Amino acid sequence: MNEFGGGGGRHLSLTNGGTAVFVDVLTFAVSSLARAPWDFRFAALLSLQNQNVMGRGMVGFDLEELDWGDSPQEAAAAKDFLLRVLDLALTHHRWDELTYEPPRVEGYLRTYRAMAEAFDPATARPGRRVLPGPQEAARASCVRHRVLNGLPFWEECVFCTDGV
Repeated sequence: MNEFGGGGGRHLSLTNGGTAVFVDVLTFAVSSLARAPWDFRFAALLSLQNQNVMGRGMVGFDLEELDWGDSPQEAAAAKDFLLRVLDLALTHHRWDELTYEPPRVEGYLRTYRAMAEAFDPATARPGRRVLPGPQEAARASCVRHRVLNGLPFWEECVFCTDGV
């Protein structure tokens, strides 16, 4: 199982297939909305959830482990970005480009959005470096799939590594 924590002991546990579709639809949304440095760092974190590269059952992160910024304003902006990404994904943004039907992902997104909305970034305890640093932010785009790719970690996007 892959786990995405929302703080306070709340977790969204997903199967490998559930994780793949969760990451796919979030990748579409984050690629459309990323503008600020933290946004591109979060995009890089999403690329690290690619099980085709990292291994099945080996991904996930907890909101408590992320670096939300150096000030309450930065943390609020980062949280707002995450909520906007989830909201855009919930509109089925670019889902028509998927090669499969994602029957359960809307429920996963709603659950994770509720967890993210309830999360207070002031309670974060970033220990190990979970959120990639500014120098590792995802700034390259996959021309074929029109999403931010895994650079600098790897050259292909989540869809390229899936063979789509």
